[in-house]
Amino acid sequence: MSERKSIIAGNWKMHKTAVETRELVKELRAGLGSVDLKCEVIIAPPFTSLPAAIEAADGSAIRVAAQNLYWADEGAFTGEVSGGMIRDAGCGHVIVGHSERRQYFGETDSTVNQRIGAALGHDLVPIFCVGESIEEREGGRTFDVVKEQLGKGLEGVAISDSSQLVVAYEPVWCIGTGRTATPEMAEEVHAFIRGELRNKLADQVADGVRILYGGSVKSTNARELLSCRNIDGALVGGASLKAGEFLGIIDAAK
Repeated sequence: MSERKSIIAGNWKMHKTAVETRELVKELRAGLGSVDLKCEVIIAPPFTSLPAAIEAADGSAIRVAAQNLYWADEGAFTGEVSGGMIRDAGCGHVIVGHSERRQYFGETDSTVNQRIGAALGHDLVPIFCVGESIEEREGGRTFDVVKEQLGKGLEGVAISDSSQLVVAYEPVWCIGTGRTATPEMAEEVHAFIRGELRNKLADQVADGVRILYGGSVKSTNARELLSCRNIDGALVGGASLKAGEFLGIIDAAK
């Protein structure tokens, strides 16, 4: 198994103006200081705050991601943002297929697949989200759902290096609910995802892909989750909006 450096990523969702973004990044920078980080730190502000985040994070260990992208390079697609625009803004990562995009905005495995292709085409690393609903979990369909999402999302996608892809397992029933999968439950699905990646990619590539856990991650539960073999970091929601909480999760990654 290749050595994998953890990623702690904060998905800010629809929060923070440009002014608020600069203030939060300032707090994060102060908290990180000159610490020898054992993980990569990524934040994903809303589109309107990306320039402020990139400017405020310049020269630090903090990297900036976008929360979504459209698959076309340009055109009459009112309200959409292309991979080229995101890359030009200074981002290196983009979240793709988040459950809220699937639930509220009609994202499908097919459109997620197109977005992943567009991200890779613009040298962006997709943080590819998969996960099951509470009905699917209770119906014993977790592995079937995750397998289908992975298979359709990565169909026809060429991944030759583990650095080109990040996968995030986010059980939908844990997002914003305060409920969290036990470390054993999360590790079981992460190990399954690792196996599915081996079926699609070269073993060495699959073994190097970072798989993050997302679902009510907090500083109080992060250390136990991150101690699992196949959990390579966290995709953090609400807790990433508070510097102290987010820094606590980053500290747990050590």
